[in-house]
Amino acid sequence: MKIVFLAALPVLMATVAHAAVRTKVIEYKHGDTVLEGYLAYDDAQTGQRPGILVVHEWTGHNPYVRKRAEQLAELGYVAFALDMYGKGVHAKDAKEAAELAGTYKGNRKLMRARAEAGLDVLRKQSQTDPNRLAAIGYCFGGTTVLELARDGQPLAGVVSFHGDLATPTPEDAKNIKAKVLALHGADDPFVPAAVVTAFEEEMRKGGVDWQLVSYGGAVHSFTNPGAGTDNSRGAAYNAKADHRSWVAMKNFFNEIFGTSRSAAE
Repeated sequence: MKIVFLAALPVLMATVAHAAVRTKVIEYKHGDTVLEGYLAYDDAQTGQRPGILVVHEWTGHNPYVRKRAEQLAELGYVAFALDMYGKGVHAKDAKEAAELAGTYKGNRKLMRARAEAGLDVLRKQSQTDPNRLAAIGYCFGGTTVLELARDGQPLAGVVSFHGDLATPTPEDAKNIKAKVLALHGADDPFVPAAVVTAFEEEMRKGGVDWQLVSYGGAVHSFTNPGAGTDNSRGAAYNAKADHRSWVAMKNFFNEIFGTSRSAAE
């Protein structure tokens, strides 16, 4: 019986550890628009800790971005997956997603303000250290967190996962206070070499503390298993790039926050 108990102990411990992550749906507003975000944190921890804003892909707030928030909570952060589009607004197909994302890509002032509304929610949580904040985003969300940085938000760092690196106002890089980490699929047809080169030049001229990591063989959406595995479509999951980019993010956060737990797991 003792052998059986010991064999089961790791499973029990894993269950207990996972149970420490608490989640909560939070309704909030930006202007007249009702939004619905998702908070995740480890309630086994005490005191305030760094807060990470998580911005979804172009389809809208969904289970994928909530899972990423939970993973960040497991690393010891307070994570808030914001909502850019509005409560219950989700794209049913690529055409609708492009239209939704296009509204914000065509109006960077609105994109920044909507993201800042989510940042305010994260900042006000009792578990969050308001002086230690960062943001990550996927695809459309990657573009969004870069715009937050260009807006001069007091963030320690931003991480873009396969985001569009282009901006209509590259001169705004001079406002960036955050360290910047851009994680890019080297074969991403939606963010071609000319855009990457322009981003690099923007960061240099702005005097930004920046990093760009390109993953060979990876295209757009390389972190999302829901993207399939056919690179010829331009968007596809790549397990190696997904793993390597997550490790890069953890090491980045360890650097800017001194949170060794995130780098060790």
